[in-house]
Amino acid sequence: MELPYDQIGEAVDRCGDIWDELSACRVFITGGTGFLGRWVLATVLEANRRYGLDIAVTCITRDPDRFRAAWPQLSSSPEIELLFGDVRDFDFPKGNFKYVLHAATDTSASSEEDAFEFIESLTSGTRRVIGFAQASNARRLLFTSSGSIYGSQPAGIEKIPEDYSGACSTTDPRSLNGQSKRLAEQMCTIAQHRLGIETVIARCFAFAGPGMDINGHFAIGNFVRDALHGESIIVKGDGSPVRSYLYASDTAAWLLTLLVKGRSGTAYNVGSNEPITIADLAQRVAELIPTANGVRIEGHQNQHGFRSRYVPDTRLAQTEFGLRAWTGIDETIRRLAGWVTSGRQY
Repeated sequence: MELPYDQIGEAVDRCGDIWDELSACRVFITGGTGFLGRWVLATVLEANRRYGLDIAVTCITRDPDRFRAAWPQLSSSPEIELLFGDVRDFDFPKGNFKYVLHAATDTSASSEEDAFEFIESLTSGTRRVIGFAQASNARRLLFTSSGSIYGSQPAGIEKIPEDYSGACSTTDPRSLNGQSKRLAEQMCTIAQHRLGIETVIARCFAFAGPGMDINGHFAIGNFVRDALHGESIIVKGDGSPVRSYLYASDTAAWLLTLLVKGRSGTAYNVGSNEPITIADLAQRVAELIPTANGVRIEGHQNQHGFRSRYVPDTRLAQTEFGLRAWTGIDETIRRLAGWVTSGRQY
């Protein structure tokens, strides 16, 4: 499998002037073999090729052979070292690393399988990464958190800002991811104040693009898959929940920019601030992919649905670094569909 070369180039361009800072650096990444991690790796490799930067990346993975088989163009690059191990107890690679990107995460689907394992993995993994950052004299650590830390978005807040003081409920089992991420954020804050490690937090919302699992629990991927198969696009609920989607190449540029330029001790929302209901999303997919057999809304209206609105206020990242959602929802759908039909999908 491979990612679209021209779109990787877009990400390189949108990173602006960060490449001088990363030149000849060693970067350690957890989660680099995941959906967004692969885009980050591809962007760094393209910047190396284009500018001769000599950025070296060490990426921890529990299954190097699987990654090599699935993504040979990424894994065969001499600039990338695949380190076998679990984020909770991996052996520290030798030498110093200037930057650490902690993007290892489990999905909400996997968290439902074993909640206690999910909490232990996330917190122990974060503690291990902090220990590595300290041991390797890392200048800074970027932790990819989640917008779920805010809990249910109040009806009166159209786009949720970083300084929103609400939180997910400890008595709601669906808050598992948000509670775990909040604790990991706190650990990063402690690392900054007690260990002197510069930490930046990226609160990630929803994303889409080539490389995502179209058979997973992500609505946009499922809709595109069904449309391309000539099936009806089925909305299980009433279609009223509101989401927004940041395209994968845009996301890579955001994460790399925050890794290098984000203000230490600051949390930034990462996502698109252009809202769309799930029903409207299904309709847009049906209109843009002509093989779709219409849209069917199966659910009944739910007045108190969990996280019925999930849209970030991204003005902080926009104002400080000029980051934005360069790729709109229609182009996101077109590009994802084009990647799937090209045969490069899972």
